[in-house]
Amino acid sequence: MPSYPNRRELYVSLKLIVCIALGIWLGAMAVVLTGMLFYKNLPPAQTQALEKAAAQLTAPEAPAVEPENTLFQKYEQNLRESEARQAREQVQEQRQKNFNRAKCDFWIQQDRTAPSERSRAGINEYCG
Repeated sequence: MPSYPNRRELYVSLKLIVCIALGIWLGAMAVVLTGMLFYKNLPPAQTQALEKAAAQLTAPEAPAVEPENTLFQKYEQNLRESEARQAREQVQEQRQKNFNRAKCDFWIQQDRTAPSERSRAGINEYCG
């Protein structure tokens, strides 16, 4: 047979739950009433400061929105800077290739004349 709690135990536990809920509710009401009394007894200067703080919390300031024209100008400036950087990088790569071209030709000629491990390493280093 399954054991069911008897009615007396159920009645006691229900009574305990109701008492705990009532205690929590009364405690919350005491905290709210204490806060209200404390607020009413504050000097007017402090209540104004509290009201301003509460207003700022409920309605935060909207961030300043930049006009679309300013955003577009920033985009164009970033685009120009990016294009200039890419152009500088291309010029630098071209200079590097031109500088290495003479060395590359030298190592290719060396490899044709007298193939060796050193000439192949030179070709790999300077010819890509």
